[in-house]
Amino acid sequence: MNAVNTASPRPAPNPSSTPNIAPTQSPHIMMTQQTLTQLRSLKLSGMADALQAQMAQPSMSALSFEERLGLLVQQETASRDDRRRTRLLSLAHLKYPQAAIEDIDTRAGRGIERSQITSLVLGDWIKTGHTVIITGATGTGKTWLACALGQYACRRGHSVTYLRTPRLAEELRVLHGAGSFGKWLLQLAKTDVLILDDWALATLDGSTRADLLEVIDDRAAHRGTIITSQLPVEHWHGWIGDVTIADAMLDRLLERTHRITLKGEKSLRSALPESARKPGAVANAAATADGEVV
Repeated sequence: MNAVNTASPRPAPNPSSTPNIAPTQSPHIMMTQQTLTQLRSLKLSGMADALQAQMAQPSMSALSFEERLGLLVQQETASRDDRRRTRLLSLAHLKYPQAAIEDIDTRAGRGIERSQITSLVLGDWIKTGHTVIITGATGTGKTWLACALGQYACRRGHSVTYLRTPRLAEELRVLHGAGSFGKWLLQLAKTDVLILDDWALATLDGSTRADLLEVIDDRAAHRGTIITSQLPVEHWHGWIGDVTIADAMLDRLLERTHRITLKGEKSLRSALPESARKPGAVANAAATADGEVV
């Protein structure tokens, strides 16, 4: 006699109680994610962003490996150039960081020739240590023009430092007191463009006069300098005071010069938006492509 199976039947599995198993990523996707992580860890964010953009465009598959690699390198180079320009402009501390040569008013009566600006834009006055001297009455836009030239220098990859000459005496006293004057002088000597704003606006004491000669001597024939002043050049010798230092200083400054004498009552910056005229405004122009001189 056969034994009867009295065991109860096994219940069917409940689909809702079945654990969810995440789909496994394909090796191609995992490798791409790993590549993106490695690119960013190597500070190649431009290449990482470009690779992600390529993956989102199916048409990129038609390009060869060499072509796609070339696009990645090109994007990384452009990204680094943009970051460098932004950093240089931030370090320059320009009074008008949004001043741009494209906005310069070269109409008749302003004292600015289009050929002068073009010569400065296309020339090598920075590397050959020339001095750009901008003179004119107050309100004619001397500082704005100097900042526009400095901003363009940053866009070209040059380092720039903006200093107001009337405040220089106090800043130099602080540097001497802290024992950091020598380090500051070395750093300034390496700066491609030095802007000395409001030159000859305040009297010079003996210590400042000697320090200023050191600054100018380090730059002669090696780095560019921009000077703005209400005082005509022929009166600078008397302003400096000491005959020997004045001769030495002006001999270095005036050996190779580009002179611009601004005229008229309307300031170069008066036609710009208020946001572009405020000192210390955040500059976006440094990251844009260079435009033609207008």
